[in-house]
Amino acid sequence: MIPVPRDVKVWLATGYTDMRKGFPGLALMVQETLKRDPHTGHLFCFRGRQGGPDQGDLA
Repeated sequence: MIPVPRDVKVWLATGYTDMRKGFPGLALMVQETLKRDPHTGHLFCFRGRQGGPDQGDLA
């Protein structure tokens, strides 16, 4: 388990995400869709279409 500091927000994306985008594409999605800076230190979690393991972007 990864310890998360108290001041870190965890953002969970609903629906499925095209995981072929990689981290640069996911960071761009955070900027365009959530209107957030992916480099703030918050945790953004995404889920693929097949329900496989989650992929996160921790800046």
